[in-house]
Amino acid sequence: MINRLFLILIFASVLTACGSSQEREETATVDDRSSTGDESSTRTFGTGSDETSGLSALDDPASPLSVRILYFEYDSSEVLPAYREVLEAHANYLAQNQNITISLEGHADERGTREYNLALGERRAQGVKQLMMVFGPSTSQIRATSYGEERPVADGHSEESWSQNRRVEIIY
Repeated sequence: MINRLFLILIFASVLTACGSSQEREETATVDDRSSTGDESSTRTFGTGSDETSGLSALDDPASPLSVRILYFEYDSSEVLPAYREVLEAHANYLAQNQNITISLEGHADERGTREYNLALGERRAQGVKQLMMVFGPSTSQIRATSYGEERPVADGHSEESWSQNRRVEIIY
């Protein structure tokens, strides 16, 4: 185990030495399972004081950016108030990272005609896009499309399944 830790530290040092002259923060997490028993601990090595300093905001489960699916009421394209903070966080992230583009994929449940569901999915995706645009990302950073009822995540014919299919997915 000590050999593994040593190799990780050497690898991290080499990466730091090979990096550009710009200052950047690097961390390495090591799971220490000593042969002294069942105890294990996780240590983070890096220049930041926060243990998650090397974690992307998109990958942080505590961040509102980790929410990438917004659900809708039946036959509605109105974004629920519970998602306003999530949309603001995604929009701010895009505004700060202008090289990133996302897709908003609108979906509907199986009820209604194919044409109606495509239009409903489009209204949902466009509604999410309009709310996000208030916070500053470029229109070219957000693509909105509709799949209507064509890509369900739940195949049942009940309210439980339908409620999972009425959604907009944020795809990075």
